[in-house]
Amino acid sequence: MGLLSKPIKTLDDLFVHTLQDIYYAENQIAKSLPKMIAKATDAELKQGFETHLEETKGQIKRLEQVFQMHGQDVKGVTCAAMDGILEEATETMSDVGDKDVLDAAMLSSAQAIEHYEITRYGTLVAFARQLGRDDCADVLQQTLDEEKATDKKLTAIAESKVNRKAA
Repeated sequence: MGLLSKPIKTLDDLFVHTLQDIYYAENQIAKSLPKMIAKATDAELKQGFETHLEETKGQIKRLEQVFQMHGQDVKGVTCAAMDGILEEATETMSDVGDKDVLDAAMLSSAQAIEHYEITRYGTLVAFARQLGRDDCADVLQQTLDEEKATDKKLTAIAESKVNRKAA
């Protein structure tokens, strides 16, 4: 058990803890995306990051809505996984000198972030449904659908040009 979190004894406790985890993660992503936007040189990649920043802000609002629907205070708990993914992305970005390779590196990091989010939101939807909270599940499903769509868009950008330019 973390220092600031309560013991997880039930599926409901785990649901709330996972909400807190992804809430923290989404806020960290929202802080990191502007750096990626500033460094991206491929116009389509830059636009994709800008779009995802706006989506992320909406996803944070949806999480706040789910907290309220579930009668919980809105708060995050440190997500070591997201901190690690973002730290690795920052280190990689500082190590790459070529702008085309940098775009490919940032795109790769963005997909690692998306895959983590897809995992978390998929789990949250399943937990919510099991807990009889279809209202919460429906809100979380909207975000899961957005995350999957973003991952597909990033794959298309990578395969259509960014990886080829980096090669």
